[in-house]
Amino acid sequence: MKPMNRLLRDVMTRGVVSVPMDLSIREVAEKMTQQNVSAVTVTNHSGEIMGLISEMDVLKAVMDRSILNSAAESIMSSNIQSVGPSITLDNAARIMMNKGIHRLVVLSEQGVGASDRPVGILSSGDIVREMIKR
Repeated sequence: MKPMNRLLRDVMTRGVVSVPMDLSIREVAEKMTQQNVSAVTVTNHSGEIMGLISEMDVLKAVMDRSILNSAAESIMSSNIQSVGPSITLDNAARIMMNKGIHRLVVLSEQGVGASDRPVGILSSGDIVREMIKR
């Protein structure tokens, strides 16, 4: 199978690390380091995804030390694109390029357990790695 025809479920990073909106940026950075992830989703009190924080967002905050104690929601990107696990890498890459984003949140499919729950994240780096190794 050509790499770009592979499905997200076969390539995505499984599991999603989430943080509450009111967690401090410093604590978000610590959690990202402990969990060894490059992005986390930001959730409200009922667990709904409200945004995404990437390493670059945290780096900007670290450079401006005055906001390290601010809430996660102050640096999150609310431009989140979600997809199902059965789309191809080719389609995922097109979505990322068209939207100018670097990550997609992968949600569970309808009728499979709890629908519309985050089950993984796909980054542009995941797609590049998959293309190179094939």
